[in-house]
Amino acid sequence: MLRAVSNPLTSLSDRERVVAAKFAEGMTYREIGETLFIAPTTVRTHLSVIYRKLDIRSKVALATLLADQRGQDTGQAPSGGLSVEGSGPTVVAVLPFDNLSADEPWNRLADGLSADIMVDLARYPDLAVIARQTMLSYKGRRDDVRSIGRELNADYLLEGTLQAAAQQLRICVQLVDARTGVDLWTARYDRSAKDLFAMQDMVTENVVNVLASCCGKLAKLRRDVARRKHPASLRAYDYYLLGVEQHNLYTHASNAEAVRLLTRAIELDPGLARAWTVLGLAHAVAAINAFTNDPSAAKESWKLCLERALALDAGDTHARICLAELRALQGDLDATAREHDLALTAAPHDADTLALLAGGKAFVTGDPREGYELAKRAIRLNPHVAWYYSMLGRSSFVVGLHRECLTAFSQAPPDSPATLLFQAMAHAMLGETPQAIEIANRLAREFPDISAEGFIGSYPVTNPPAIAAIREGARRAGLASFN
Repeated sequence: MLRAVSNPLTSLSDRERVVAAKFAEGMTYREIGETLFIAPTTVRTHLSVIYRKLDIRSKVALATLLADQRGQDTGQAPSGGLSVEGSGPTVVAVLPFDNLSADEPWNRLADGLSADIMVDLARYPDLAVIARQTMLSYKGRRDDVRSIGRELNADYLLEGTLQAAAQQLRICVQLVDARTGVDLWTARYDRSAKDLFAMQDMVTENVVNVLASCCGKLAKLRRDVARRKHPASLRAYDYYLLGVEQHNLYTHASNAEAVRLLTRAIELDPGLARAWTVLGLAHAVAAINAFTNDPSAAKESWKLCLERALALDAGDTHARICLAELRALQGDLDATAREHDLALTAAPHDADTLALLAGGKAFVTGDPREGYELAKRAIRLNPHVAWYYSMLGRSSFVVGLHRECLTAFSQAPPDSPATLLFQAMAHAMLGETPQAIEIANRLAREFPDISAEGFIGSYPVTNPPAIAAIREGARRAGLASFN
């Protein structure tokens, strides 16, 4: 219980109040440390003191207290929970799974499954998960999900069923927006009972990636909040979020806007490592898609941004993958392969990392077939991210799956020059000459500076099977004049 004082926050020092507010907003120890120029261990120590002073035990309780205090200060009614406007971390409630089988042991298994998923989700720093003891009281209830969401002040509900027959299990899960009742994601898993834990892991990975990837529901929610703010009130993190959104559109205009927004973010907060990473990737997009008249300068900016990101956060797998691939141009492919392996070990269930690695395996060094499988896995984890389909399309092309390449690119950013380049080449490899010519003419008309050789030099493409596949595709598509 919170202590009954008029304003319990007065017991905190100025630094403790800042740390408390940033943690309740959803920032991690590392992010808070970067912003305040203190070590993550110091952040942890501050939070321990804050929890003791306020007599609370969770991030949810802290965010609730801060929201209620803001309401008192502005004359508004206490919230009783987290603001849906993004003032605190996203709150997920995992309802006890329903057992559709008659045997009692499966009841315990269903309860255990939902409890384990709660534990796994709680490890993700930007998600707050309602405690199991609270959720057990909802076992068997059939209320409308919106009413349950209001009671729990939850943003999302995860519900599921377990059904057993002999030694086969079927688990169905559903992620629901608690405010609207809209289904965000559903999945069904049919496996042997011995694969229960593998199914549990997959459910957790799906939920985290659907909510929290660069294009996930959590990121979209925060970008929507940032967009509603007056420009004068935008903080570095808000500029970063809006920059990410523009970066993921992959058009000439959106990429230029991404560079502007992300540059502003690092001007306001030079220690915001993730903003440096995405700014580097935006410069990469400019170089690869011929969105700049000076690709050499874009490559240099790309490299410098990634180096700065890694200096601030050595654990940034996205920056590490991309910088390793740039250095492949220097000929050290063994070092690039080692970095790829380290990134996969560090983040084996992060869809963004898997999609980046897919491109690296296909184009830079390694087995292109492995890149193809990594792209498919990224899409299984989160099927709603357009640039993942670009990576699937590119890797499909390299391994000779040209029809699958076209299917993937139909869901990729449609106006990206790289998308059009691979579509033209895939049609040509399939003998579909009219379609290939039509797209090649559009490239010549709208993106006269894009070329297969330019793509090879900028990505960079150093993997011999990829170089051979791209050059043959360009030859058959009649793109030789652009090379």
